[in-house]
Amino acid sequence: MSGRPAPVPTPGPAPRRPAELPPAHALLICVALPALAISTDHGQLTGEGLEGFYRAGRRTLSRCQVRVAGREPVAVQARMLSADGARFVGTLRLPTDAGPDPEVVVERIRYADGTERITLHSASGRTLRLPVEVSLGTDLAEVGLVASGRPGPELPASVYGSGMRWSSGTANCLVTADPAPADALASAGLLRWEVDLPPGASRSVELRVRPDGTGPIRAAGHGLLRAVAGARAVGDDPRVEPLLARSVEDLQALLLRDPEHPTDMFPAAGAPWRCGLAPAEALAAARMALPLGTRIAAGTLRTLARGQLTGPGPRSGLIPGPLRDAGPHLPPGCTGTEATLLFPVLLAEAWRWGMPGQEVEDLLPAAEGCLRWLRTTVGDGVFLSDAVPGGLARGEIQAHAHRAALLGADLLEAHGRADGAGLRQWAGRLRSAFREEFWVEDRAGGRPAAARLADGRPVPHLTAGAAHLLDTGLLGAGGLAPGLLDKVRTEQLARLLGGPAMDSGWGLRSLGAKEAAYNPFGHRGGSVRVQETAVAVTGLAAAGYEKEAASLLRGLLSAAETFGHRLPEMYAGEQRTEGGAPLPHPAACRPAATAAAAGVHVLVALAGIRPDAPAGTVTLRPVRGTPLGELGLNGLSVAGAPFSVRVSRLGMTMVEEAAERLQLGV
Repeated sequence: MSGRPAPVPTPGPAPRRPAELPPAHALLICVALPALAISTDHGQLTGEGLEGFYRAGRRTLSRCQVRVAGREPVAVQARMLSADGARFVGTLRLPTDAGPDPEVVVERIRYADGTERITLHSASGRTLRLPVEVSLGTDLAEVGLVASGRPGPELPASVYGSGMRWSSGTANCLVTADPAPADALASAGLLRWEVDLPPGASRSVELRVRPDGTGPIRAAGHGLLRAVAGARAVGDDPRVEPLLARSVEDLQALLLRDPEHPTDMFPAAGAPWRCGLAPAEALAAARMALPLGTRIAAGTLRTLARGQLTGPGPRSGLIPGPLRDAGPHLPPGCTGTEATLLFPVLLAEAWRWGMPGQEVEDLLPAAEGCLRWLRTTVGDGVFLSDAVPGGLARGEIQAHAHRAALLGADLLEAHGRADGAGLRQWAGRLRSAFREEFWVEDRAGGRPAAARLADGRPVPHLTAGAAHLLDTGLLGAGGLAPGLLDKVRTEQLARLLGGPAMDSGWGLRSLGAKEAAYNPFGHRGGSVRVQETAVAVTGLAAAGYEKEAASLLRGLLSAAETFGHRLPEMYAGEQRTEGGAPLPHPAACRPAATAAAAGVHVLVALAGIRPDAPAGTVTLRPVRGTPLGELGLNGLSVAGAPFSVRVSRLGMTMVEEAAERLQLGV
């Protein structure tokens, strides 16, 4: 259908403008949820901005400043060591030094769990006696107040044992030191040592930051991914190894436990802003991380099933979620709709990857509830509309709904449940109607509409949400579900996604560069969102458009390299230039669960691993063009057992490790 652009109704009053977030793009964020340590590259914690140690959403220590011989070390290097640790190096030139060379190196190793080790290394030819001072302070502020610039004043300290203690009406913090300081001054929050440093020697002081009355902080995700800690990538492209390693690290660091069911774990959306459960992002990340095993998926599904709405009424079966920005041409979208549609998809694909049968059976009622909600909400119609005035129907949501219906029908029928036929029939009607009502014809071959108004007028802007039209979902025997577009329109969409308006050279823009209101930093208005880029790469490759997929993949890998292989959730969509680098988005989460999982998703897609654990088979459909040359993926998980595969430069695959009962599908 062709048509002119139409204004989109805005639901209700305009939302209150949120407080401006302090920039986070240049920070080093150590993560082991529920703990964080946030630093600048200077290494000193000054209490400015977001700096400090955090636990469970509260800043436990905001200031930790080191002086040696009355001087601050000159910062020379800061780098991440792992997802939860960072190293800061400074040098010190003493007043008695005759030349320009520093004689003391001050190294600080900082961990998210609240541990910091300060080490002095001597390069002097004489014994040094150096006063070392550590100045400490905290406001014990909640992260929301810190982010809004209203943390409150520092609290008074008291000397406590071998360190300092602070207390407010709702929280406490204790910092202990080993060895114990020679002096402690509560009024200044100051700990002091006299350190003898022979030639070439090193001396260390270790600080431990703890909420008062607690032991060492244990990361929620500790040990969960131990079974796939050996997951690694090797190959001709040196970027694949660090990308997969960092992706697994970051996913583990972002895991949280359901407090009432501590054996169930789910990924938080990202740090530093979203260290809690965001249903749609958690489901999407768990789905992309299925090659690492099904435990994250199982914990995420069980946690969300407990919050599913039940009882009478049109919202029964819905998994609630917050509104989110949907870009400059659409009103805020409800992630509850997206989460409800992702739930049965994740369960169906986790079953194919090897989720134990009893776990699947236990979650089937919740999946049935999601699918009943879908059928009830659509009613006698065809499209799934947003719950906003005007009945707006988004193209991306139709893709999620279509996939949920087909994979849900497959899952229900395999387990002897009803309504599979009804879901398939509706999906067929949706395909026919979508191809007519959601396609905007133009001289360049047309495009999918971002949305359709209740009166039939399209919102014709080209967005990265169209990539979800290529994400059809995994069925049995290595097959993929049919998509909403026919072959001709799929080819046109591939041409659009691979064109210069959408492919920035660093990944897929969330809004085409030629569209009205394009902003390269726009959250969904032009920035590169890593999750959508990964969806486009895998969808294009599966549909046979390997040139476009390879271009987006290479751009994503280049961007990952500039970010130290820890991809943020998004970055600016400015066009790539020779010798350039992607511009970071100052408000992006880094690490982010969907970005970390995307690193796993795109590499596995290159090998084309499509398991059917219930049937005892795995099918391999590698990308024939082998855009990264030879690639080996080791230590993945299929059917509950380690799985390793190698793809040669000629596109030939070899399974090197798999469960004994698993057969190679044709």
